[in-house]
Parts: sequence; structure tokens; C-alpha cells
Amino acid sequence: MDHGEEARRLFMMGYNCAQSVFCAFRDETGLSLDESARLSSSFGGGMGRLREVCGGVSGALMALGAICGYDVPGDDTAKRAHYKLVQNYARRFKEMNGTIVCRELLRDVPVTPGDIPEARTPEYYARRPCLRLVGEAAALLDEMLNEMRQYENMEVDT
Repeated sequence: MDHGEEARRLFMMGYNCAQSVFCAFRDETGLSLDESARLSSSFGGGMGRLREVCGGVSGALMALGAICGYDVPGDDTAKRAHYKLVQNYARRFKEMNGTIVCRELLRDVPVTPGDIPEARTPEYYARRPCLRLVGEAAALLDEMLNEMRQYENMEVDT
């Protein structure tokens, strides 16, 4: 599946940025569309329109955790390895876009503060980088997962 394309499709359907990316990976997480949408619903607009970490990044990191996160309390080795993946993802996204912060990504876009989502009009999509960003966020996660899987296969073959 092309997760970047799926994330863009979901965003155009009206899902928020975090939902679009996280839901795009439901084939990997094993979660339904409804479950994925509910779990990631708080992270759109940089966490409920607070304009903090980009929702696309948050959705990708949620997917990363669901796919290859750790789950044993006190397993510092697994925690460290996972945090390294998170930091690598954030670094790579930042290299592509200059930041992982929603308000900085939207610095040239007039946005209204508050809890009321903006209407999804053609003008909304035309003036925001969000459609591109959700696609990039998902594609970057795909790239990283493919790199990890290739590395794991190399180790098995040697």
C-alpha cells in the first residue's frame, strides 16, 4: 500500500492530519479505521489546534509505536531503541520541512486560534501545506520501516 497516497486521500475526506497518517497505516497496525481515527483524533492541528507538534508527525509516531514500539515496563534497552527511532524520524522530517512544529509549518498561513476547525474548502486546501505534509509524513515512515525491514533481512541472511 502507498501510505503517503492513502494519508492524502484520508485528509481530503476530512480526517485531521494525525488521523490521516495514523489511519493510513491500519494495514500495519491491525486496527480498524474507526479505532485508528478515535485514537489519533486528539492530535490534529498540532494537538487539538494548539499548533504544537505537527499532527502528521504525531500520527506517524503513533503508527511507529503500534508497529514496533516496546511494551515491557523497565526494558530500558527497548525504550532507548524506540526513542532513537522517534528521534531519527523527527530529525528526518525536520530536514525535509525545517521544523516539526505545526505553527512554524503554517507560519505563512493565516489561521484562526481556538477550538473551531476551519471549513474544508478548496481555498483551505490551496493555502495550506497540510496535504503535502501528511503525504510526506506517511512516506517517511514507510521509508524508515522499509530500511528497518531490509536491515533485519540482511542480518538473517548472513
